[in-house]
Amino acid sequence: MLLCRFKTDQGKFFGLIDKNHITAIKGSYFDTAFSLTNLRFDTDKISLLAPCQPSKIVAVGLNYIDHAKELGLKLPKEPLIFIKPSTSVIGPDDAIVYPDDVGQLDFEAELAVVIKKAAKDVRADQVKDYILGYTCLNDVTARDLQKKDGQWTRAKSFDTFCPIGPCISTDPETGDRDITLRLNGKLRQSSNTKNMIFGPEHLVSYISRITTLLPGDIVATGTPGGIGPMVPGDDVEISIEGIGSLRNKVVKDDKR
Repeated sequence: MLLCRFKTDQGKFFGLIDKNHITAIKGSYFDTAFSLTNLRFDTDKISLLAPCQPSKIVAVGLNYIDHAKELGLKLPKEPLIFIKPSTSVIGPDDAIVYPDDVGQLDFEAELAVVIKKAAKDVRADQVKDYILGYTCLNDVTARDLQKKDGQWTRAKSFDTFCPIGPCISTDPETGDRDITLRLNGKLRQSSNTKNMIFGPEHLVSYISRITTLLPGDIVATGTPGGIGPMVPGDDVEISIEGIGSLRNKVVKDDKR
């Protein structure tokens, strides 16, 4: 299934995508057993929203073999995690704002895990019961601030620094999916999820032993090689096989 959040002139809804149509869900797809309504919309007449509203995004650094190689770093022995705030989340076609006090703004294409129900101390062999599905995520990073600060909170946390979408795929198989990023139509990142060092099930289990994951929370599974800068006016598009494409434009910060 492909699930989404969307808005129309009738309001905001959770929905189920069926080819060129979306059927609104009664309540939420985080409900134990959701049902469909009689409301049906053409996909070209709605606006997609971020497919979930996480309380937190737990992200993983250095989790692709090709990314570690391009940086000349040894493979980590355990996941390197950090948190992005919920206020950094935006949806498909929303603008990524380039802050005035940032010198280099980088893209990072990632597969994101969407948590279905509260998860604490979950064994790896139980994790699939706690996952709703998967979506695309751009771990936007102020690279100069990351290097300057020596830790990652400021560099990862600006508003608009976590685009997610366009939908959630409930297909449980994620071990062999192509993941790409195009900047202004030019291929910049190209890899496959089989190049992950730690897979989604391991990551969710590991993180759940540290912090309780809540419904709608996201685990961002790391980026492959090819990360690089973007500037105002750029169009960035992340595509993951079986999920779709997440597109956002970078704009100048004109509010300061």
